Amino acid sequence: MMITVTGVGVALPGADHAAALAAARRPEGTVEPAAVLGKKGLRYKDRATQLGLCAAQRVLADAGLLREGTPVLDGARTAVLVSSNLGNVDTVCRVTRTIAEEGTYGVSPMDTPNASSNIIASEIAIRFGLKGPNLTLCNGPTSGLDAVRWATTLLRAGRADHAVVVGVEPDNEIVRRLVGGPVADGGAALVLERAEAAEARGATVRAVVGAHTRGPDVRGTIAELAEVEPETPAAWFAPAGAAPALPAGQPGHDLAATWGELSGALGVVQCAAAVGALDAGADGPMWLVAGTDGDDGVATLVLRRPAPAAAPVPR
Repeated sequence: MMITVTGVGVALPGADHAAALAAARRPEGTVEPAAVLGKKGLRYKDRATQLGLCAAQRVLADAGLLREGTPVLDGARTAVLVSSNLGNVDTVCRVTRTIAEEGTYGVSPMDTPNASSNIIASEIAIRFGLKGPNLTLCNGPTSGLDAVRWATTLLRAGRADHAVVVGVEPDNEIVRRLVGGPVADGGAALVLERAEAAEARGATVRAVVGAHTRGPDVRGTIAELAEVEPETPAAWFAPAGAAPALPAGQPGHDLAATWGELSGALGVVQCAAAVGALDAGADGPMWLVAGTDGDDGVATLVLRRPAPAAAPVPR
């Protein structure tokens, strides 16, 4: 069963679409959620949730599933998967500190729902009326590619017709204390669909999802990928630490060199950048790698150009 990418949304400083992400050299400015979403409904939402909503709105519009701000899809058949390792940690830390100092009576009722580990995915579902499977992955540097894999699993199992996959991280004082430095303040999103569902609604297919592998080390995981993806990649997106194990001679892209620490957003941002490269005419598959030998695991994914449409048969 072929799974396709029919939409890309980007919410990173200085990049608001796939082509800009693929061509970016350094981040500029900040993402202003109110400028993307309007001010209504943003009060009391943490930074990660606001950024996730921005990416979700842009991806639904890009996929043709949001017109003039109104969703045009079957929400009951649309899944939401969010990858974020840091997410609402600022809210969680603030609530924990308040309980420690004042007890539970000191916690604001506005903070309580925002302390949920699934708050970003939940808020995206509520805002856009998406009632299908809903979950968050918090799985280290492989989390974004893992979210894409789980989205393809849901689609192949018939649990959904569309899957909105969002990878997002915030940058704030608490996050910096935890990771020891700044984090990319933003993320990206994809809409995945089965090929027949995309064709039925006349969607533009931006990429086709290829093989996915996961293992304990870079070299073995890439070797496993090469066994099922024999075509030489046109380019790869991977952390600098994974580069020595990748096929030589193809352009390589370490997105952290441009955007800084992406954490759980990494895999989804890699996918968005790869689609931007395919849009720009890259000839051949894109290999994506998240994680290094020093991490808990390594994940890979391949995105390739869609096959050209068949010419109509003369009558």
